[in-house]
Amino acid sequence: MRQLSSSELHRVTVLRAGHRPFRDKRITTHVALTARAFGADEIIVDTHDDDLEKTVNRVSWEFGGSFTIRTGINIAAAFRAFSGMKIYLSMYGLPVDRVIPKIREGFRKDDLAILVGAEKMPSWAYENSDYVVSVTNQPHSEVSALSIFLDRLYGGSELRKRTIGHMAIYPSRNGKNVKLLPDRKECMELLEKYNADDYLISHAKAVASLSLKMGERCDANLKLIEAGALLHDIGKTREKGIRHALVGAQILREENIVPEVVKIVERHTGAGISRQEAESLGLPVKNYIPATKEEKIVAHADNLMSGSKKITLNQILEIYHRKGLYEAADRIRKLHLHISRIIGIDPDLIE
Repeated sequence: MRQLSSSELHRVTVLRAGHRPFRDKRITTHVALTARAFGADEIIVDTHDDDLEKTVNRVSWEFGGSFTIRTGINIAAAFRAFSGMKIYLSMYGLPVDRVIPKIREGFRKDDLAILVGAEKMPSWAYENSDYVVSVTNQPHSEVSALSIFLDRLYGGSELRKRTIGHMAIYPSRNGKNVKLLPDRKECMELLEKYNADDYLISHAKAVASLSLKMGERCDANLKLIEAGALLHDIGKTREKGIRHALVGAQILREENIVPEVVKIVERHTGAGISRQEAESLGLPVKNYIPATKEEKIVAHADNLMSGSKKITLNQILEIYHRKGLYEAADRIRKLHLHISRIIGIDPDLIE
C-alpha cells in the first residue's frame, strides 16, 4: 500500500462516545494516546474529564507534537456537523481492507472524523457515517480497531513521524535511550551550572530572541530553536576559541540533551565550517555546516548579534573581509539570503 505524502494529508479527528470517567478512564486514555501516536490531530470526548485532559496534554508536552484533546462535547452533534468524511469503527462494518482505498482517496481531498464508542452505539452513528468500517468481525477493543485503521489509512508512514517534546526516545537495541529537550528555565540552569558570565548570558538571550522571531515566520521547531540559541555558546565557559562549539556540543551530550540541539550548538559558528576548513583549523575532520532550518536560524541569529546588539549583514561581511575570511563571508551572505527566502523578510529588518 502506497504511503500518503505530507502534501496529501488532511486533519484527522477522533470522536470518543460513551466515556464514563469512573469506568473507562484507562481505556479512553489508551484511545487518546493511540490516536496521537498513530497520526490523528485531535480527540474529542463526550463527557467532561479534567484528569483525562491533563494526562493527554502532559504526554503531548513531554513527547511533542500538536495533538489536542477536548472533553464535554456533544459527540452526536459534532459528528453530524462534521464537514469532512465520517467513519464509524464497528465490528459490524465493512472490512477495512475493502474500503480503505476509497477512504484514502477521500482523505486526500478532505478532513476525516473517526467515531469510536465505549458501548453499544445508537442508530445516529450508522446513519451519519460515510463508511462503517470493521478491522475484524470478531469482538475486540476500540484501541486495536483505531490503531489498525489509522495504520491502514497512512500506509505505515505515521510510524516514522518524529516529534520532540520535553523529552525524546531514541531507538536502542538494549535498554532505554531517553534524552531531554530543555525548556528556557532548564537552559538557564545549565548556563548557571557551567558558570556562564553575564556577557554570555546576555548574548545568549539576545540570540534566542532574534532566533525565535525568525523561527515564528516559518515552519520551524521553536523549542529546538530556543534551547539551541540559549545554549549555543555554553562551550565558551571552557574554551574561548574556535573549538568552543565542539566543546559546547560535548557538554550537552554529557548532559543527555537531544542530538538536534547538540547539532545546533556544534554547527553554529559563522555559517558553519566546511570539512576542508575544519582540517586546516585542527578540528576533527567533518562537515559543520548547518543543515536544518533550526540550525541555520540560530547560526545566523548569532552572526547578527554582537553581544546583545544587533548588527547588519554588511557589518558582518566587513568584519570577515578584514580578517581575510572571504569564503566564510560568502557563505554567511548566502545563508542570509536563504533565510530571507524561508522567513519572507530580510533578517536585517527584524527588530
